[in-house]
Amino acid sequence: MFRKIKSYMPDVFIVAIVAMILLAYIFPGIGGEHSPIKLKIVSRYAIMLLFFFYGLRLSPEKLKNDLKNWRLHFTIQLLTFLFFPVVVLLFFPFFSGGEYFTLWLAVFFLSVLPSTVSSSVVMVSIARGNIGGAIFNASISGIIGIVITPLWMGFFLTNAQAGFDFTSTLVDLVVQILLPVILGLIFHRFWGEWAIRNKRWFALFDKSVILMIVYNSFSESFINGVFASIPAYTLLVLSAAVIVLFFVVYAFSTYFSCKAGFTREEQITVIFCGSKKSLVHGSVFASVLFAGLATGGLFLVPIMIYHAFQLFYISIVARRMSKELR
Repeated sequence: MFRKIKSYMPDVFIVAIVAMILLAYIFPGIGGEHSPIKLKIVSRYAIMLLFFFYGLRLSPEKLKNDLKNWRLHFTIQLLTFLFFPVVVLLFFPFFSGGEYFTLWLAVFFLSVLPSTVSSSVVMVSIARGNIGGAIFNASISGIIGIVITPLWMGFFLTNAQAGFDFTSTLVDLVVQILLPVILGLIFHRFWGEWAIRNKRWFALFDKSVILMIVYNSFSESFINGVFASIPAYTLLVLSAAVIVLFFVVYAFSTYFSCKAGFTREEQITVIFCGSKKSLVHGSVFASVLFAGLATGGLFLVPIMIYHAFQLFYISIVARRMSKELR
């Protein structure tokens, strides 16, 4: 009886995510620019440490084999940068030139963003998927997005600004993600077994990093009044559209990865990485593409809704998959 009741109780991690959003709404600005401890800086180093720990738990030999799996990588990037935007493009004729065109464009902006890095790898790890493939695809997605995202948006933004700083962005990705993983791989021969034995504690650290990112992202949004500028009805319809978009991509990713003959680990990686979108990249890209636009803040709303929902749903699925193998 107790087990049956427990199965219907909300996941602790989901409750924690909701708590972070509520905390950001009630007490925004904790760890902000004027705080002695800035969450942005802490998050940056926490993410680096997170990927160092991933590197420790990865076998270099296994990673080499994962990187050779071009079918896996090609499938995930096609889902991220082609299937996703094509789904949204199907609705372009209904919104072109209308009063809700900006809302459609905001959803399209979401669809052409790179996959999120940290949460994708964390969820794949929880579900016991192909972690090496997840790290590779989530990392390369951010680099590909530097070119693909503005190219897609350029078809619809006549006044979009160019000028992404390729060098600084690439350096930032290397420093935060690739370099820590490489260092972890180097030290795998010394501390690898210890890291694998203590993977439960590392999973707790991973989730803590995600909670910090969720609070910081929503805190900045509430401070800037992004949600206050949108009528409740419009926000409700937009939220529904974004959630439907998630399930369309998630369902197609699940179906295609199964039909393509991927292993269970590979299917998890395709589904989780192929259906994710990055709030971090969305914020950075929006500041350049929509600089000076009065409705610039609106373009962040779909990705914030999507980001929150993908964490909620995927975390439930990831934990369920993990329990199936116990």
